[in-house]
Amino acid sequence: MTADPAFDAETLEAARVLFAHPVEFMMGAVAIEGLPAPDLPEVAFAGRSNVGKSSLINAVTGRTHLARASNSPGRTREVNFFVADERLRLVDLPGYGFARASRTDVKKFQNLGRDYLRGRPNLKRAYLLIDARHGLKDVDQEALAAFDTAAVSYQIILTKADKIGAREVQAVTERTLAQIAKRPAAFPRVLATSAEKGTGIPQLRAEIVAACAI
Repeated sequence: MTADPAFDAETLEAARVLFAHPVEFMMGAVAIEGLPAPDLPEVAFAGRSNVGKSSLINAVTGRTHLARASNSPGRTREVNFFVADERLRLVDLPGYGFARASRTDVKKFQNLGRDYLRGRPNLKRAYLLIDARHGLKDVDQEALAAFDTAAVSYQIILTKADKIGAREVQAVTERTLAQIAKRPAAFPRVLATSAEKGTGIPQLRAEIVAACAI
């Protein structure tokens, strides 16, 4: 396992160019029956509420307001689809952990995310976002188990890495790698990112392109 994905300059540039092409919001699905046809490769972003999913999607796509970031945790109530250059889709899954909604509503939109993971044949990889300041927490273990049960390849992406020092980033990266070492569906790299500073974003774009084989 490694914490330092090495992509050559040509691969990084190809990934940058792909996301320089049009990226648009496609739709939000509130039920599994409303998902678009599985006719393009997809990657999904999951994570606890307020981990920075929207900000990271905006950074990856080079847009400012493509995914709606909010200071209110748990605002994503749908499975949101964004299409990049008509070649792949980015999927924003409902957050978990806490939300300003009733327990019934929370269970409903979180179950929708689980149903998506279990039944999406064109899902190439899921990215589980973890706050670099805290690392994996107890609330994340259910998500890890859900990915393993669904046999969905997933990669840990540390967010907000600019909020801590370089040594702390290295430490939490290595600790996270050790924690997922025996997880059957875990992809063997952990990537530290900062949506605000752009750290790790070129590498994440390259990871997406490689996962989708485009």
